Amino acid sequence: MNILREATRLLEGNRRMTNGYQYTIPSAEHYPYQWLWDSCFHAVILAQYDPEAARAELRSLLSRQFADGMIPHIIYWSPGILHLFRWGVEGTSSLTQPPMLAYAAWEIHRRNPDKKFLESIYPGLLSYYKFLIERRDPRDHHLIGVINPDETGEDNSPRFDAPLSAAPDISYKDHLALRTKLVDENTACNFNAEMCMRNFFWVKDVPFNTILVENLRALGHIASFLKHGDGEHFANLHAELIATAMRDCLFEGGVYWSATGADYALLKVATWAHFAPLFAGLYSTSEADTLVRFQLLNPDTFYAPHGIRTVSKQELSYRGEGYDNGFSWRGPTWMAVHWFIYRGLLRYGYKKEAADIRDKSIALLEKSGFRECFNPETGEGQGARGFTWGALVLDMNDG
Repeated sequence: MNILREATRLLEGNRRMTNGYQYTIPSAEHYPYQWLWDSCFHAVILAQYDPEAARAELRSLLSRQFADGMIPHIIYWSPGILHLFRWGVEGTSSLTQPPMLAYAAWEIHRRNPDKKFLESIYPGLLSYYKFLIERRDPRDHHLIGVINPDETGEDNSPRFDAPLSAAPDISYKDHLALRTKLVDENTACNFNAEMCMRNFFWVKDVPFNTILVENLRALGHIASFLKHGDGEHFANLHAELIATAMRDCLFEGGVYWSATGADYALLKVATWAHFAPLFAGLYSTSEADTLVRFQLLNPDTFYAPHGIRTVSKQELSYRGEGYDNGFSWRGPTWMAVHWFIYRGLLRYGYKKEAADIRDKSIALLEKSGFRECFNPETGEGQGARGFTWGALVLDMNDG
């Protein structure tokens, strides 16, 4: 398989234009909308060979930004299609998703400098990150809360079983019902975090906050380049504050755990979230070495024949296959997870291990094609076909 040719063909085939905005859908088969972090991944990939298309992805995302700065995790460009999580909002969902925007914007600029583009999107970027800092941290403890598992992009991860009161063997249908109920409850709250929403589901998630730290650093680079001193100070200050709070509140036993509630009760389910902080350099060198050697490369926990399990094999909730061959975040391998871990490994100098992640990713595509996720034990593709995340292997090229 010629990965570049097939990935390029897929991204171009999934490209859409609506009301003058160009964007890429994750899968024509199952996902005919625009998703927030998916479009950021698309932008990172497209930056390598089609920077104008990459810029278009971010422009379309920012076109539906809310007045308070939030960017919704789904934009329903096509009317008449079943819409999820859209209560109280016309044309979009009422949730957000991991904030990869600034990283994507800076990556586009790094590869193809365009000051005017950065200037045009900077106010929206700053407004979005201020929304997260000001509206999702009502107690000023410097940890950002998510109001629904879907905001993490990992819809049914067992990290969220305890706050949802979900059993390890819960069905996908029942899990979706719990998450939909959260949206109903938050709609009744008018999505007021400080007064109401945190009473139902308020998780300080490790990957979400890790991604935010690294994106605030990217926002700082953008602000510095554009000579916006106040924005640079805001971004760098809060990147450091969040990183420090994660260490103080979410770190125990050599790894980071997500937490819930006002007392930051740790959600001790072993998932790939342990590895996410590598992406932002939040582990010390010795901590990273222990993590990589005894967890990431451990076949009894995360290291599988065909990739990294998203849930430790030792967890009761682990299952390598998706629901009815559909998607699942309860064990299957996902390309975005591989990409985050790959980037984190390179950051700490683990070039051999990063190359192994890349090689396994390519092998999955060659075996099963561009699928939504994969069985880590067999390499069998699962979920949607023609799924764009596989194209992230094009950004695994310097290991």
